[in-house]
Amino acid sequence: MYKLISASAVCFFVFILWILYLANTGGNSLFFDFIRSIPYGDKLGHMGLFGFLTLAAVIGSKFRAFQCGKLNVYYGAVLVALFTIGEEFSQLFISSRTFDLLDLAANFVGIALAVSIAYLTNRYLIKRL
Repeated sequence: MYKLISASAVCFFVFILWILYLANTGGNSLFFDFIRSIPYGDKLGHMGLFGFLTLAAVIGSKFRAFQCGKLNVYYGAVLVALFTIGEEFSQLFISSRTFDLLDLAANFVGIALAVSIAYLTNRYLIKRL
């Protein structure tokens, strides 16, 4: 099951890279049109994309974590967080893009929600099976 989720995470990451390529090159997509039609769709899209990627990365890595003080930190969440920081700040150097701190915040809300879901899933579902 973990291999399937890991493969799904890789496929979803490739999908996100494709979306980023379209955005960086000024391309258009049905996804962009759909997101624009929803109030706050851009922010909801950021939360959903990076939240789902985080959840898949955490589960796919079998909930591996490291200690940071008293807090367990999932490796998958750290990787997604580093990627999202790099991606958002890279927009400062791409003329067709605009750096937006609210987009970065939406990414981190998605990551935080996914980490919470992963923690609850691991604690109450996976360990009891």
